[in-house]
Amino acid sequence: MKKILVADPLNPEAFEELKSVPDFEVTLKTGMDEEQLIKTIPDFNAAVVRSATKVTKNAIEAASSLEIIVRAGIGLDNIDVEAAEEKGIQVANTPAATSVSVAEHTFGLMIATVRHHGRCNLSMKLHKWEKKAFSGTELYEKTLGIIGFGRIGQEVAKRAFAFGMKIITYDIVEVQTDLDVQQVSWEGLLSQADVITLHLPLTEKTKHMISDKEFEKMKEGVIIINASRGGTIDEQALLRALQSGKVRAAALDVFENEPPEDFSLIDHPNVIATPHVGAAAKEGQKRAGLEVVKILKEKFA
Repeated sequence: MKKILVADPLNPEAFEELKSVPDFEVTLKTGMDEEQLIKTIPDFNAAVVRSATKVTKNAIEAASSLEIIVRAGIGLDNIDVEAAEEKGIQVANTPAATSVSVAEHTFGLMIATVRHHGRCNLSMKLHKWEKKAFSGTELYEKTLGIIGFGRIGQEVAKRAFAFGMKIITYDIVEVQTDLDVQQVSWEGLLSQADVITLHLPLTEKTKHMISDKEFEKMKEGVIIINASRGGTIDEQALLRALQSGKVRAAALDVFENEPPEDFSLIDHPNVIATPHVGAAAKEGQKRAGLEVVKILKEKFA
């Protein structure tokens, strides 16, 4: 009998399937901080998390029976992968499951930004009719710069084609794709894009990869979208670029600190913000949960 700890909520259908596996003893215990996780994790052979639970080095060192950690989601930044590997613990995730969810949210942010949906909605909620105050722009024939051209970046590109956008991409490797995109240099993307969207993990190399120097190279009035990872953009530099007008508007689903401690960027009138909900679509969460079940079945078959 393998003991499975589910430390963050899973899709209900996936959770029921996980519990139905004859050789699994499944425990749901959510909302744990590091100290609580350290006390709990020694009894389990597998741990399932999403983004809330942080599987730290200390927690991993306490995990005397742990064989695998599975993230029901795309990134692994809330898991100390190096510490797990040193202890021989497998780390897995479900990178494809929520790609469409995140791509659709990204495009929703993009449309909302160029058409001022957030401010229009707030104005109407205040019972105002400020029709002349919210003139926007089209996405048609604009150049979309996609930083990180993996699964999500490519899903965003597919949707951008339907809007008649020109697409340029930058990745650290050349991506083999049948999509009609132009893969350009880092400097080329920064200087050519009307809209820039990020789709890459947070690593030592990507932390603050966009800061003051990068904003200086961008077009005047560029739009920034980030539904990937907080910390890839220097938030204070972005605020300065918004204040100067270099960046016309930004839409952010992710932040360096979640929940944010400083709301000065979010409070800027040309910023649309959502609370890290890019993957929070029922369909994507169901796919992620079912993929977790499959990974655990294969691990312990």
